Amino acid sequence: MSATLTPQPLTAAAFASFGAVVAARPNSTQPAPLIINSGNTERFNALAEVELSDPDDRAIISIFRGQPRQLPLQIELLEKHPLGSQCFYPLSGEPYLVLVAPGGDTPDLDGLQLFLAQPDQGVQYARNTWHHPLLALHKACDFLVVDRDGAGANCDEYFIPEADQMAIDLGR
Repeated sequence: MSATLTPQPLTAAAFASFGAVVAARPNSTQPAPLIINSGNTERFNALAEVELSDPDDRAIISIFRGQPRQLPLQIELLEKHPLGSQCFYPLSGEPYLVLVAPGGDTPDLDGLQLFLAQPDQGVQYARNTWHHPLLALHKACDFLVVDRDGAGANCDEYFIPEADQMAIDLGR
């Protein structure tokens, strides 16, 4: 292993080149919520847009259950979805990790970025964003997932050569 990655806080600005942070938190990049239902409900509207590559594609909603990872964790695989975006919103009230990398046909491993997402923060990976599969930390965690369904293979995997692999450690 050549390096150990430690997480930075997940913010909209830091994550912008990879997609969007999805959270019910008004801030400088997200307008105040809409007040609906006779003033009884705040609607945090259009936090991210579903990207689809074909008019016959459709957006679907699923629940993924991620098993907790043992740290330190060696990073061996990244994936991207060329035909549509993917949004993960945590349902289990637990923090989790988000690992992303810039790149085209292959990820730029020198640009790997690790984020610590809070229990009320989701992420929307833009199409073609290299990322690690779910990184639950303390227990099995459920995520509401909005992504693409349609024809064609929508998952490209990159197996990191052993000499280039890194580890994730929270330094605890």
